[in-house]
Amino acid sequence: MDRSESASAWDNSRSRSRSSSSRDHKQRDRDGERERNRDSEDTSTDGGETEEGEGEEIEEEEASGEVSLREWLDRSSRDVDRLESLHVFRQVAEAVGLAHSQGVVVGNIRPSCFLLSAFSRVSFIESASGSGSGSDSCDDARAGPSPAKNSSEEERGEKNVFPLKRVLGLEFGWYTSPEEVEGGPSTFASDVYRLGVLLFELFCTFDTFDQKIGMMSNLRHRVMPPQLLLKWPQEASFCLWLLHPVPENRPKMSEVLQSGFLNQSRNSLQERDAAVRLREEIDDQELLLEFLLQLQKQKQEAEDRLRKAISFLSSDIDEVLRKQSLLQESVSDDRSRKRVRPIFDLAYQNETVLSKSSRLMKNFKKLEAVYLSSRSQIVNKSGKEGTNKGSSVDNLTIKEGFCEKLEKEWMNPFLESLCKYLTFSRLKVRAEVKHGDLLSSSNLVCSLGFDRDRELFATAGVNKKIQIFECGVILNEERDIHYPVVEMCNRSKLSCVCWNSYMKSQIASSDFEGVVQVWDVTRGQVFAEMREHERRVWSVDFSLVDPTRLASGGDDGCVKIWHINQAGSVGTIRTKANVCSVQFQPDSARNIAIGSADHRVYCYDLRNLRIPYCTMMGHTKTVSYVKYMDPNTLVSASTDSTLKLWDLAKCQARVVDSPLQTFSGHLNTKNFVGLSITDGYIATGSETNEVFVYHKGFPMPVLSHKFSIVDPISGQEIEDPNQFISSVCWRGPSSTLLAANSSGSIKLLEMD
Repeated sequence: MDRSESASAWDNSRSRSRSSSSRDHKQRDRDGERERNRDSEDTSTDGGETEEGEGEEIEEEEASGEVSLREWLDRSSRDVDRLESLHVFRQVAEAVGLAHSQGVVVGNIRPSCFLLSAFSRVSFIESASGSGSGSDSCDDARAGPSPAKNSSEEERGEKNVFPLKRVLGLEFGWYTSPEEVEGGPSTFASDVYRLGVLLFELFCTFDTFDQKIGMMSNLRHRVMPPQLLLKWPQEASFCLWLLHPVPENRPKMSEVLQSGFLNQSRNSLQERDAAVRLREEIDDQELLLEFLLQLQKQKQEAEDRLRKAISFLSSDIDEVLRKQSLLQESVSDDRSRKRVRPIFDLAYQNETVLSKSSRLMKNFKKLEAVYLSSRSQIVNKSGKEGTNKGSSVDNLTIKEGFCEKLEKEWMNPFLESLCKYLTFSRLKVRAEVKHGDLLSSSNLVCSLGFDRDRELFATAGVNKKIQIFECGVILNEERDIHYPVVEMCNRSKLSCVCWNSYMKSQIASSDFEGVVQVWDVTRGQVFAEMREHERRVWSVDFSLVDPTRLASGGDDGCVKIWHINQAGSVGTIRTKANVCSVQFQPDSARNIAIGSADHRVYCYDLRNLRIPYCTMMGHTKTVSYVKYMDPNTLVSASTDSTLKLWDLAKCQARVVDSPLQTFSGHLNTKNFVGLSITDGYIATGSETNEVFVYHKGFPMPVLSHKFSIVDPISGQEIEDPNQFISSVCWRGPSSTLLAANSSGSIKLLEMD
């Protein structure tokens, strides 16, 4: 074999190694880690887990088509194939020959330092080292195994004839030449000796681990098993030549590569190599075909979705044009009959259209997703209804009419949501109030609320005060400082307030000591006090239907139902986690929703306090607020930075895990930031010190407003990451929103 052939063989080997470099590095790291940790793992009670992990790694390698040559040799089911074994040996020998021709002693010629592909291609886990000792990470196996072996390894030993850890521990000794054992350096002849050991392992199989240990020990004395001498005499003779105890009597690598032993089977090996390359090409083509088929499938599915979307759009465009034509005809008829002059300001109208168009394009992708989702749901619903109605000829007209009705009716809610989404462009500040003592740092506003007639609003927080302000005065009078008309002091920090919807002067509060109180605002005194909670109470709510009924929930995991004219609670719901929010259903005094720290929303019927009639799952962190949008729709807020809209009509299934809508855009990971709902608009705070407004039809924010912080000395706006919005409250069914933050700043905002 000339130098060019040897160089080609070495380059091919290195090319194969580079093509699987990721696999090589993983194997090298695994082998090194296995040996470095072997002693500690042998005496650890977790050894079984490590062995199991190795099994998974082996399965992963086999699934990828590559396996360590060591693991391949020690397979109990391996039958010796002469051409395959010579093919493997020749690849290693050619690589070693090339290294020797460049003056390099390889050293690491051991099965654990090679990978074998499904087509018997050999690649190095590490390329040849120039070090005389040949030390690298593969040499970490030179330390023998610990004599102690845990029960997990014993169990594995029963299942695996050749335990990998123990074999790796002995492998270095097997592949160490006699001169190296005596303390001599590693030489070219040492590499030849290692090739002899490898050739022996390629042609000799073992039934048990003890048998392998014994035969490998005898090999150092050039004693071979009789069955090998009888079955493979030529191979055994060549092996003994390579294993000669005197280094000078071993052949040079050039002699090994040019020997008749390797070259007499050259034609067969070349044919085998050609067949292997052909199989590899076939596999590559199959892989390419699989990729193209998968890509074709995905593109066809995308094409089907696109065709479906275009069909929806064409149908809806026709319907919109038809309605638009009818409306224009109606306007023309009215004008001709009444001779009314047009009242539209075209300049203003064009400006409004452009403004809405700009906002439309800004969120086009999300609006598109909502449209297609809504449209698909209608089609699926019409298909289900059509299936349920049967397939008789008499029902055909009814089904067609039903489907057409559904496809037309879906447009009105979507159009209504779209119009409301585009109606307002900003949150304008109408007035600002400073809450609490200007010199105090404890001004966090925990709760806000408007009274029955939306004339007064209350604030409460960590300053232990309930302050009542007149909304009209604040909106109409421009003052630097606004004073409350009533101020009521509490013994503890306040967490929540709720006005009675029937008795204008009553307001309920909850505090950090677990006390629930009902106050008479007119007198500024406590009307009733409830002390059954054992820990902090987070939420309190009056029933809209029965104004004498009150609910509270807190960190003791209890929801208490109170009657303001009775001394104690009239009912208790016990949960397994902290209760963060409670609210009565708007049209019922016996149904209540609970937001829990276990990430769930529970709905209870007060006639059965033991189990909820519905559980809503979907949040990944604490549910901080629950609010009814209407009797059949509920909104929940969580510290996972999302709001979710739930359809209570689905509560017949007891567990609901798919919300109608998930709203995201604000940041809320640890604080109570408020939640309020009116006319489909949902307001919440953010830990970025911003107020966000969503509409129920779309998952992205409609509007937002940031509470600016002005430096009192420089007058410049500054950023304070510690400030956040702490409470929000709509002024009934209007566009006015009351919001407060953690510094005590309160703003009356209006959607404009």
